[in-house]
Amino acid sequence: MIIKELYKTREDGVKLYRSYSNENYYIEQIETDNIYEEAIDVENSLYSYQETDMQFSEEATEQDYLNALAKLGVK
Repeated sequence: MIIKELYKTREDGVKLYRSYSNENYYIEQIETDNIYEEAIDVENSLYSYQETDMQFSEEATEQDYLNALAKLGVK
């Protein structure tokens, strides 16, 4: 499940929100197809996220990199 929570408020008062998967899946920014472990966006950002089927761990394996590259269309 995607979690969106207040990350912090900048000195200029702009709030930043962190989006991430609660089960360590990479998340995909729907509007751009970019893949992230977590994303930080300003309040009222138009970006939205969905979980991928790729999980990450503290240390990425060679297969993790190959899966991520394949998702991006790299052969």
